[in-house]
Amino acid sequence: MSAPEISPELLAIIVCPACRSDLALTAAGDATELVCSGCGLAYPVRDGIPVLLVDEARKPA
Repeated sequence: MSAPEISPELLAIIVCPACRSDLALTAAGDATELVCSGCGLAYPVRDGIPVLLVDEARKPA
């Protein structure tokens, strides 16, 4: 089962809620995330829906 995709139109308009930088879609195994180019937070994507909550984000290593 492949991960649902996020539309390019949505990716073009959403930004990091913490710092307002651009987000890049990444996939590793079964996990899909949106990673911030500014602060590095990684937001999960669940069932094709980005979860843009800072409390849900994974901190950069």
